[in-house]
Amino acid sequence: MKVLVIGGGGREHVLAWKLTQSPRVKKLYAAPGNPGIARLGECLPIGAEEIDRLLKVAVQEGIDWTIVGPEAPLCAGIVDRFAAKGLKVFGPTQMAAQLEGSKVFSKEFMVTHQIPTADFQVFTDIRSARNYTQEKGLPLVIKADGLAAGKGVFVCHEETEVAEALDQIFTKKVFGAAGERVLIEDCLEGVETSFLVFSDGDNVLPLEPAKDHKPIFDGNRGPNTGGMGTYSPTPTITPELQDKILSKIVLPTIHGMKLGGAPFRGLLYVGLMLTDRGPFVLEYNVRFGDPEAQVILPRLKTDLIDVLEATEQGTLGSLSLEWDPRSCLCVVLASPGYPGSYPKGLPIAGLETVTDPTVFAFHAGTKQEGNQIVTSGGRVLGITALGEDLKAAHDKAYAAVAKIHFDGAHCRKDIGL
Repeated sequence: MKVLVIGGGGREHVLAWKLTQSPRVKKLYAAPGNPGIARLGECLPIGAEEIDRLLKVAVQEGIDWTIVGPEAPLCAGIVDRFAAKGLKVFGPTQMAAQLEGSKVFSKEFMVTHQIPTADFQVFTDIRSARNYTQEKGLPLVIKADGLAAGKGVFVCHEETEVAEALDQIFTKKVFGAAGERVLIEDCLEGVETSFLVFSDGDNVLPLEPAKDHKPIFDGNRGPNTGGMGTYSPTPTITPELQDKILSKIVLPTIHGMKLGGAPFRGLLYVGLMLTDRGPFVLEYNVRFGDPEAQVILPRLKTDLIDVLEATEQGTLGSLSLEWDPRSCLCVVLASPGYPGSYPKGLPIAGLETVTDPTVFAFHAGTKQEGNQIVTSGGRVLGITALGEDLKAAHDKAYAAVAKIHFDGAHCRKDIGL
């Protein structure tokens, strides 16, 4: 069959890599793809949000399955458009994608369906928001309502951090329309973790858990990013805790979406805080996390095409997933200045040193210029390794990181420690 992966980051590279391992996939396309994906299939010069062009090429090329990587086209209704043409596409509808597309929608949904989450208030002007933070006291979490590429969340422990967050959202409007509404919520304390499930609208199939590291600096300091590294499995999710997460959070979410007329089919990512009072939802994502996908998919032994078909056919309840027992760890190499402004076009050296078949250099923000691969994004590479245990995966990943260079490259040194 012919498969199209939409997107051009690290998540899409690992999706393409995993799909090409299926004996059923004869041809892989990616739009727009990246230099890493180009080694696996044909990259098309079409942006992930150019839905009309993507639909046209899917029809022309006779694409059998389309997998949507990023959140923006999902929230823009790409699944609805493809399905209307009779095309098979993996991801939620536009209505279901609101779980990620609007933090206000998701919080109100959680309250309605009694899903544990932090208390919150919603604001549309800086003065009311500022008054609330002063009355409520710190710490607090401030979030732009809409999509902000992982950068619209501010964990504020000081008054200066509150002022800066509200200034960026309301005054400087760095998030545009995504910041027209602001959600301010209580700051939960505990251990943060990620929990992902496939869903066919009724049944769910949990994936192995992963631990993400959002802040830019070691020790979880500094501003949030799209993710600076991750590992799987994580010992924080015991079988007993998984049962609680499924019964108290995941299944009520799936049932609530169906009850609201927007059945959720695709990949549901739940960002959790494991508190003394149990698991609480921090956020929903409606697609694979990046870089969580880079450590979960290398451990998945089951053919991903089988999972996509069961999701579409409503037969996930009869499918089980097989997992590699090894640990997997990913370290993100980022551009200088990220998550703020950063240069592009920096030559990358050392990629040819990644020759170990258990170590992978997943391209996240790269492009090809002649014979040279250069940087083109904030998060440039996800250096990922499989190991017999977490320490072995950690050591192999960081050994590979040490051999790859571009001006100003930086990464966290504490992933998996």
